[in-house]
Amino acid sequence: MKLLNKMTKKMLLVGMVLCFPLCMFSCGGGDGDSDGDSQMTGNENVDNGQGKPDDTGGNAVKAFAKGADVSWLTEMEKADKKFYDAAGNEWECMALLKNVGFNAIRLRVWVNPADGWCDKSDVLVKARRAAKLGLDLMIDFHYADSWADPGKQPVPAAWQNYSLSEMKTAVAGHTTDVLQALKDEGIAVKWVQVGNETNNGMLWPMGQADKSMSNYAALTTAGYDAVKTVYPDAKVIVHLANGHEIDNYTWIFNGLKQYGGKWDVIGMSLYADEDANNNWFSTKWQSMVNRCAANIRSLANTYQCEVMVCEVGARWDDPNAKKFVSALLTTVKDIDACLGVFYWEPQCLPDWKGYNKGAFDKSGRPTSTLDAFMD
Repeated sequence: MKLLNKMTKKMLLVGMVLCFPLCMFSCGGGDGDSDGDSQMTGNENVDNGQGKPDDTGGNAVKAFAKGADVSWLTEMEKADKKFYDAAGNEWECMALLKNVGFNAIRLRVWVNPADGWCDKSDVLVKARRAAKLGLDLMIDFHYADSWADPGKQPVPAAWQNYSLSEMKTAVAGHTTDVLQALKDEGIAVKWVQVGNETNNGMLWPMGQADKSMSNYAALTTAGYDAVKTVYPDAKVIVHLANGHEIDNYTWIFNGLKQYGGKWDVIGMSLYADEDANNNWFSTKWQSMVNRCAANIRSLANTYQCEVMVCEVGARWDDPNAKKFVSALLTTVKDIDACLGVFYWEPQCLPDWKGYNKGAFDKSGRPTSTLDAFMD
């Protein structure tokens, strides 16, 4: 009997030793953040240096970005623009946006802007605020000294007359310089755009896709590789406009694939535009949403990658603006491959720099459009 008791004890002890690491392994995933709207703390930003992990376990709630591009913010503050909640209380803008449902911030970067806004130093000012608030961060490289979009992709003045090899080095160096400055301050970057609305490539004419898709792919890959040297876990986005029109997307991404271009996520813009009579009050928002959602599904399936709506907007006084944004958020959130939606410069007051698709009214308060981000 004593011998039996000793054997039993040994078997129990061995079983406990074997089971202990298994239990530790299976419980480890519980430390992940499984709430789609929850935020990183400031300490988490410093500790992991890369943003939240995407895989939080089989039962995790999908993390969905509800973001705002606020790149104009510091310039607006310099112009003494103020931001208020519905009750008239003054707020810091990013804190107010977080209070109404946003969980992420997008910031554009220009190389050597004439007035200094959106250069590395200005981006750092805004990124620090976002990090302190626990907001996820997207960095949007234009690779230009000012605006880059479907109609223009100007080469920075300092990069004029570069060879392809020199241009790739410049893209990589600028990307690394800005991202390393962020990382040195313990700021996590979750997504990085290599180019902005590159419907026909970037850095024209060298990287103009209809002239040389191979050059565009090479420049994109230079940016991609630079991102990964600083933030290996950040997701790199190639971003195009007109998310409701798929032909441009298949042309660009087929071309990138053919020439070895790299990306992790397909980015889209989607704006509620004027109707055939130049009436700014959108009459076709539902069709745009439906087509965009269909394109997200199609592109995700074709290229086996995720998709992000990096820009959305509607005129601040458009009576359909809230319906448009609500329908978009509700529809694409149900698509597994869609990572989120970013409103472009929602904090813009009417006619700021001639722009009227912000989501604040003349008194500096959020319009009802932003209620969509609370749902």
